[in-house]
Amino acid sequence: MRFLIIVKATPESETETSPASDEQLLAAMAGFHQELAKAGALLDAAGLKPSSAGWRIRYHGQRREVVDGPFAEGQELIAGYTLIQARDCEEALAWSRRFPNPRGQGLAAEIEVRPLYAIEDFPPPAKLERFKALELPT
Repeated sequence: MRFLIIVKATPESETETSPASDEQLLAAMAGFHQELAKAGALLDAAGLKPSSAGWRIRYHGQRREVVDGPFAEGQELIAGYTLIQARDCEEALAWSRRFPNPRGQGLAAEIEVRPLYAIEDFPPPAKLERFKALELPT
């Protein structure tokens, strides 16, 4: 099973113009991700630039609207992610409990963990056969 560990944005992450420079935090994150990689559980990980560098597409029927960042909903924004492979929810929970505090020691922070759908979660209509043929990791 694949799980996405979502690092919530903070006012600091939304105003940064370069990656965080807290060396202790960077070392903790690097160590954690090295452990994930060594265990064969790490699929991908990255920090996101502030929402001011991005945009959203809003759909209105057939029409699309481009909305440039920054976005005001700071609590709902994502600052980074780690994509892991785990046998089950319990293993994913164990890994996520070890995730370093993304803001640094002693500061309030939050991560969210969500399982990804697998192709097997969908009904087997013929259209899904095209996705199965891609042989993506599950």
